[in-house]
Amino acid sequence: MRIDKWLWAARFFKTRSLAQQAVEGGKVRLNGERTKPAKELKLGDSLSITVGRQEWAIKVVKLASQRAAAPIARTLYDENEESRARRELEIARRRSNLEPATVRKGRPTKRDRRDLQQWNDEIGSAGD
Repeated sequence: MRIDKWLWAARFFKTRSLAQQAVEGGKVRLNGERTKPAKELKLGDSLSITVGRQEWAIKVVKLASQRAAAPIARTLYDENEESRARRELEIARRRSNLEPATVRKGRPTKRDRRDLQQWNDEIGSAGD
């Protein structure tokens, strides 16, 4: 079973070509080493997968060449507890630290512009 095809079937990547690019880019490590997309994957192999800010450390339990529903895809691998704890901690940290840019959508409102103008006036007069 090709590693890129398994990563797609296990739903780590939306398309097989994205899985292929990730493997070529070094985002996927097989037994601690870089690999190629056509590398044969076997039961018991350990994978380290990085997708965006999330990292998985998993062990291959089943092989599947076809993509299935998410609950079935989760049965293809076992994630170690340390990896799961790190991912959950990272998710919780990101949820608690929302960036201001993500809260505000689109152009500033009239109220926002007035507040900004008032703030600029206060800063300008404080320097005099």
